[in-house]
Amino acid sequence: MYKKILVPVDLTHAENLTKALDTAAELAKSWKAELCYVGVTPETPSPVAHTPKEYGEKLAAFAKKQGESHGVKTDSVYYTSTDPAIDINKTLRKAIEESGADLVVMASHVPNVLDYVWASHGGYIAEHADTSVFIVR
Repeated sequence: MYKKILVPVDLTHAENLTKALDTAAELAKSWKAELCYVGVTPETPSPVAHTPKEYGEKLAAFAKKQGESHGVKTDSVYYTSTDPAIDINKTLRKAIEESGADLVVMASHVPNVLDYVWASHGGYIAEHADTSVFIVR
């Protein structure tokens, strides 16, 4: 049914993504799909990496480890941004288009009153992407 599943990952909070990561892996196994982990990093040093290249290497290692632990084919792609917090939605839409993904599996928070002011990233992607989006809470 699906061939390529895109999974946005924030390596700073990877430990909080277990449910979404496991869901994506199970879907990939079921459909023999490839998982592509995508991350957005600043162009300046961050708590995760000193350079974008180092971030890309860490994301690739993360993808490899996920693939090995779940028995699925994985890949990774990273994007740089001067301000990832502001650019994340636009960058994720670009990643969806460029990767050719036919499903996005992403973590999101439980909706609250602030969502009336600022939409969640998952909500934004679900509303604006041309592909199916599976939001995991």
